[in-house]
Amino acid sequence: MAKVKSFINNPYQENTYILYDEIGECVIIDPGMYTASEQNAVTNFIRDNNLKPVALLNTHCHIDHVLGNKFIFDKYGLKPQFHMGESEVLAAVVAYAPQMGIRYEVSPMPDMYLPETGSIQFGNTTLQLIFAPGHSPAHLCFYDEEANILIGGDVLFRLSIGRTDLPGGNFSTLIDNIETKLFALPDDCTVYPGHGPETTIGYEKQNNPFLT
Repeated sequence: MAKVKSFINNPYQENTYILYDEIGECVIIDPGMYTASEQNAVTNFIRDNNLKPVALLNTHCHIDHVLGNKFIFDKYGLKPQFHMGESEVLAAVVAYAPQMGIRYEVSPMPDMYLPETGSIQFGNTTLQLIFAPGHSPAHLCFYDEEANILIGGDVLFRLSIGRTDLPGGNFSTLIDNIETKLFALPDDCTVYPGHGPETTIGYEKQNNPFLT
């Protein structure tokens, strides 16, 4: 059964996740580490738990979710995997990072892109892909049916939703994807978002002011 370890990284307080199971393989999702201490926290956890990183996944490619892509590539030889529709989003980071006063080490591009539907396998774990744009043009969420957990990126937050005022964002698209795709998951599914505390699908159905 997959376990989740989260790290809060960078000035945007972004959640970086490591998913791992009893086999000892792990995937790193949305590496936002920015400082040396943030980098060390992730690598020390991987080392101390004898984990083997086998994939680097980005839900989407806004700056706060890709700041550690180059570091993970240098450390573990993993290129990011994301939906091709996020390529321009990633390419834009190098231009706007300096304006925001953020030091950005340029992420490598994927060897392979993720499709809108399908799954990713590692260890004994299967992650289903859920295509949920609206916050960004080709955002993916990762659902582990066995553990009943969703790595949700910036789609659904506790009592909030992803912002839709950035390039490629669309409010009605986002709401539609949450209601038709995420709300189709079990009510007791735990959602691990890109920012802030975890929540559940059922709690957001009942309480999220954007969706009631």
